[in-house]
Amino acid sequence: MDNNEASALVTVTEPRPHVALITMNRPERMNAMSFDLVVPLRETIDRIAADNDIWVVVLTGAGRAFCAGADLEDSGVPPGIDGMGLSAIAVRAMEYLSDLVLALRAMPQPVIAAINGPAIGGGMCLSMAADIRFAAASARFRAAGITNGLTANELGISFLLPRAIGASRAFEILLSGRDVDADEAERIGMVSRTVADEELLDSCYELAERMCGHSRIGTRLTKQVLWSSMEINSLEAAINLESRSQLHVRLTTDNFAEAIRARRDRRPPEFKD
Repeated sequence: MDNNEASALVTVTEPRPHVALITMNRPERMNAMSFDLVVPLRETIDRIAADNDIWVVVLTGAGRAFCAGADLEDSGVPPGIDGMGLSAIAVRAMEYLSDLVLALRAMPQPVIAAINGPAIGGGMCLSMAADIRFAAASARFRAAGITNGLTANELGISFLLPRAIGASRAFEILLSGRDVDADEAERIGMVSRTVADEELLDSCYELAERMCGHSRIGTRLTKQVLWSSMEINSLEAAINLESRSQLHVRLTTDNFAEAIRARRDRRPPEFKD
């Protein structure tokens, strides 16, 4: 596949100022995760993460699905496997897929998953790696590994799902392999909001624009601290981390003073960071 073909499988547009829309673009395969898609998706995530003019990212799929998980017909091969045996290739493949989750988490920008249809297997995991999830009414989720004779655990789902919806619900969903529709996903906290299919992207853009009105460094550190606090096991450690990030922004920017001026002048603040 040449570079033009590869880039066609992952498209990037800027539907609002400072907002990037990343679209997985294999609608004929329900955006299944072949390495032909995964490789340019990872490259795109890294490129957007380094773009200081992009403040919020929306991730979605083309066509009628968000992502149908692993491509069971033609998965392709991961990069950099020359000279490797089958066992090493398998490890490399899982590492490359899992790195998508870590890359989304590492992005300085908040990531909103616009789940426009089925999010199955690895696609469900990918959606859970986003910071915020909005679901179309047609969305549904399934941990497909368990129904394919494998485990339900892949791409960080055993860490992410219990923290989002609680252990008991996560165990039941992962062990049963049943579908979770959009309404249930909102009720149990798997997604923030469920909207009509035709309203999905505009709803994501509305939230993205609101976040773009905030301080970029404040938004970035809020994301970092929220993720870090999910991994530390004491209230005191979380408070210490919060205090350091809060003091950093307070003492190294004019943001707080600008917020006071803007409130006094009855205008939106203009944060320069």
